[in-house]
Amino acid sequence: MLDNPMFFPTLATVSIVISALCVIIGWILVKLKKYDAHIQFMNTAAIFATAFFVIYIYKLVNYGNTPFPGPETLQGFYIAFLIFHILLASIGGMLGLVTLQLGYRERYEKHRRLGPWASFIWLLSALTGVFVYLVLYVFPWDSYTLNLLTFGL
Repeated sequence: MLDNPMFFPTLATVSIVISALCVIIGWILVKLKKYDAHIQFMNTAAIFATAFFVIYIYKLVNYGNTPFPGPETLQGFYIAFLIFHILLASIGGMLGLVTLQLGYRERYEKHRRLGPWASFIWLLSALTGVFVYLVLYVFPWDSYTLNLLTFGL
């Protein structure tokens, strides 16, 4: 199982999806004023985000980058999208850490102001990350699919 090239990317993606779902649930819970449950879900989101990061770094160090499997004509679009995703993930991760710290230190006014932004950016990062995973590991780069993407041009 561990020698399967899909194992670590899939595990990382599942981790970030669970993190995103916990953020959504945590957001709903805070709106319902269920603060203890909110804290539990946001802590769980942070744990799964950390798991993602550790798995991603392990995969990167031990297996390297995964090259874009699609055609060269689409590589520029992919690279631009990947840069956007990396920026979102970096900003979302930093904002998430600051937001968690504000919550732990009971600086709730700043936590309330920053939390929605951190959550929104993190959710966008998770969504774009799933798209990157699909492009690299799932999307069928065959002639039929390429014809659909280029409208047969």
